[in-house]
Amino acid sequence: MSNFNASRRRVLKTGAIAGAGVALPTIFTASSAAAFTNEPTGSSVTLGFNVPQTGPYADEGADELRAYELAVEHLNGGGDGGMMNTFSSKALQGNGILGKKVEYVTGDTQTKSDAARASAKSMIEKDGAVMITGGSSSGVAIAVQGLCQEAGVIFMAGLTHSNDTTGKDKKANGFRHFFNGYMSGAALAPVLKNLYGTDRVAYHLTADYTWGWTQEESIAAATEALGWQTVNKVRTPLAATDFSSYIAPVLNSGADVLVLNHYGGNMVNSLTNAVQFGLREKVVNGKNFEIVVPLYSRLMAKGAGENVKGIHGSTNWHWTLQDEGSMAFVKSFGTKYGFPPSQAAHTCYVQTLLYADAVERAGSFNPCAVVEALEGFEFDGMGNGPTLYRAEDHQCFKDVLVVRGKENPTSEFDLLEVVEVTPRAQVEYAPDHPMFAGGNLGACNPGA
Repeated sequence: MSNFNASRRRVLKTGAIAGAGVALPTIFTASSAAAFTNEPTGSSVTLGFNVPQTGPYADEGADELRAYELAVEHLNGGGDGGMMNTFSSKALQGNGILGKKVEYVTGDTQTKSDAARASAKSMIEKDGAVMITGGSSSGVAIAVQGLCQEAGVIFMAGLTHSNDTTGKDKKANGFRHFFNGYMSGAALAPVLKNLYGTDRVAYHLTADYTWGWTQEESIAAATEALGWQTVNKVRTPLAATDFSSYIAPVLNSGADVLVLNHYGGNMVNSLTNAVQFGLREKVVNGKNFEIVVPLYSRLMAKGAGENVKGIHGSTNWHWTLQDEGSMAFVKSFGTKYGFPPSQAAHTCYVQTLLYADAVERAGSFNPCAVVEALEGFEFDGMGNGPTLYRAEDHQCFKDVLVVRGKENPTSEFDLLEVVEVTPRAQVEYAPDHPMFAGGNLGACNPGA
């Protein structure tokens, strides 16, 4: 099998799937005897949507599922087509994927790695899913990505921000559209410097798992490069709901900035506790005390209410962007659900279309063909400007947004405002950057 795989990859490297409408490599024609995991044989193809329907990231999971359902509707020719109309690749025609109707199954990750793996395994083995996508936790994403690599299916990561997802834990069968901790630091640092100066003392509260660790590392490195000091880094359990005992020590630490490396319900609760302790009214070291939330979302802002006003952070995408793709997606999503989509919804919708498009351009559901179609793929029209899926690590590179909580929101959805669109060049890094070292992408696995 290894020699056959090597031969297949050499065939694909000739450029046979470099763009839409090119000739299909003979190795992937219908007459080929090559088999792969869950090769679709009927008139439909099944995708697996694995999202947190319970737990601290359930709000994101609900919006992810809405986006997946909208993507399936568009792929099957329903609705207004959304981003299929603005996507620079024109391979998708609204007739399913390779003419097969798209169906899907769902699972609950519970924001727990073991539960997420079990759910994904069931989708692959019992439901015949040819691609798994979803998640709002990097711990979950890394666990499921590893499972998909072993099983021989493609994993299109949902909301995962840890450097490790496309760093030390990267896999050939896995792809991430979402940005990461390093990119948040690179985008935020210049803005924080202009706002708060170079003489600051930071205290970090950090979710105790892979995302929190790499987010903390990224933000600390980016701010220390400005001249900031880091006085303490304290880890908090993902299951925590009351952060009072973690906030109290900040008051006597000498810190004048609190960095909340928390997401979802964790961030809502920790920010609420920080405000209750009066941190935002404090003056320390002759400076107004500030709070920074490196990874932001509209759903978190809604949960935290007025507490987010004036607080800065970064985000992958925001529904107020005025590019053609973003406006098309917001219109489609809003028409179907009655409110604007979150960044979690955006990245999951885009990942679904990117997978379907890669299959169309490759002319095959074979995961190795899909890998080849996505590696080095450059596209536009999906929000965030021109975007690259880098071949070396399967990380997307695109513009990153810096946002802040709006002082005078006009609705329950108008809670964040974009203060900086950080150009892609500012957040790019070398594949062997120390924060991403130690991993090996390996070879694609077609499975059966």
